[in-house]
Amino acid sequence: MTDAEQKKKRLRKILFFLIFLIINAAVITATAISEFGNSENAAKISDVHMNWWLLIPAAACFAVAMVVEIDKYRLMMRGVSDQDTFKPGQDWKHARRTVVLGRYYDNITPAAIGGQPFQIYYLHKTAGLSTGIASAVSIFGMISIQIAFILIALFCFIFSNLAQENPALLITALFGLLFYAFWPFMMFMALFFPKIAEKIITIIVRFLAKIKVVKNRDAAIKKTEDGVKDYVHAIKVILKRKGLFGKAIIMSLVFNVLVASIPWFVLTAFGGNVDFFSSFALTIAVMAAVYFIPTPGNSGAAEGTFYMVFSGLTTGYVFWAMLAWRFFAYYIYIIMGLFEYAVMQIERKQKK
Repeated sequence: MTDAEQKKKRLRKILFFLIFLIINAAVITATAISEFGNSENAAKISDVHMNWWLLIPAAACFAVAMVVEIDKYRLMMRGVSDQDTFKPGQDWKHARRTVVLGRYYDNITPAAIGGQPFQIYYLHKTAGLSTGIASAVSIFGMISIQIAFILIALFCFIFSNLAQENPALLITALFGLLFYAFWPFMMFMALFFPKIAEKIITIIVRFLAKIKVVKNRDAAIKKTEDGVKDYVHAIKVILKRKGLFGKAIIMSLVFNVLVASIPWFVLTAFGGNVDFFSSFALTIAVMAAVYFIPTPGNSGAAEGTFYMVFSGLTTGYVFWAMLAWRFFAYYIYIIMGLFEYAVMQIERKQKK
């Protein structure tokens, strides 16, 4: 490669990196303005009296949840691949980047469509897994979270007072839960009843085509059927490894419980007085209700719906409580993703 070609290559990399930063800045700015642009009623931070130490367990919940999720991916990666694929410590590094950057892309792309493709690409190109194994790890990583969330949501909806206190939210949450349940349901249907699954897919896509949501009916049917086949393959790969399915579901339960506990710590830190289970059940319902909102990080809906969780606070405190919660639920993933990218860039330069 000539000097001129190397110079062009470096300029291309710099240009792509700048575009990358601009896109991130635009997404974060747009989300922040959408969520917190109208802050006239917010109390001055100097006037806010709160138990700051209660944000420590909120941060601990997030940290432990991430460690559990990363370790889940590490177990899956080692469970479905050759044990000698990774050198000591590399499995944790690859699992960490798969989770952190997957969450990062989920939070900057509409409807969280960017995380899974990146995870598959990263596990194949960088971690050295075959495309099939990389797909199995990424797909079941997502499915296990969905299954765990559905189990937790059903428990909360049955044993909480949401039906009496907020029936409209419960109905919306149940609707959102259908979106959570769609792929796990189709996966198990395709696993045990493949012909019925194909008929269901055809009926759904035909309906969406009639209401003009889907333009190319045949292409949509084929794409959805291929997606279901990939999911089935992932489950078959996981089921072949004894105990891996159960471990992944349990770890996903722990992850969801910890993440849904954060608002209670934030709420009590700002002076809220509500029992843990009521806050937890309301949080789960809100998370289900905004799931189908196709915006990055559910912005534009999450902050409005989550107002119900924090509405019991003193006027002026709600803004700061919402900001603290959104940091743990959204912005921290962007920060961690950018930091991980910076580390990867440094590593690449050191290898040259």
